[in-house]
Amino acid sequence: MKPYFLLFLTVSVLCVATSSGVLGQPKSTGKITCKVQENGEAASGTISLRKDGTEVAHGVCGQPLSAPAGSYDAVLSLDGALDGPELTRPITVTKDGLTEVAVDFSTGILQVFIESEGKQAAGMAVIRHNGRQVGTLGSGVAAHLSAGTYEVIARYRTEKKAFESVAIERGKRVVLNASFR
Repeated sequence: MKPYFLLFLTVSVLCVATSSGVLGQPKSTGKITCKVQENGEAASGTISLRKDGTEVAHGVCGQPLSAPAGSYDAVLSLDGALDGPELTRPITVTKDGLTEVAVDFSTGILQVFIESEGKQAAGMAVIRHNGRQVGTLGSGVAAHLSAGTYEVIARYRTEKKAFESVAIERGKRVVLNASFR
């Protein structure tokens, strides 16, 4: 046999031997299901299982996720919210068991209208929370945000108008109007 064929054969055998677990023992795994809600209603989201800050598995809520048995931080995210909210829950995955984790995100809706000389104008609003920008919105566009207090800076051409301490409450809509000359 040629040497390169033996090398390929050796590598293939090693891969098969290690893919089933340590020393040929199957890995002990369990399943996790997650449920994400927004203001008490079904919503879509994702889950990331982390061990000591390192992600070991991730998936979409609503579909079972397999993971090795052990203790983790389950980080659940809400799809579609401008500020990208996450909630963390400690969980323990047991061998051949099913672990369930559920979260409910409190959100409200923010909509900013920008006008110039009494007519709707193209502009944008910068949304900030705790000194950090969480996103931008075009004039008239509504977005879901986590409940909390935000700073909104409406911009039209070279002008801007600040709205400080905008309170977003669970299940409520806030509409801001920024008028420019």
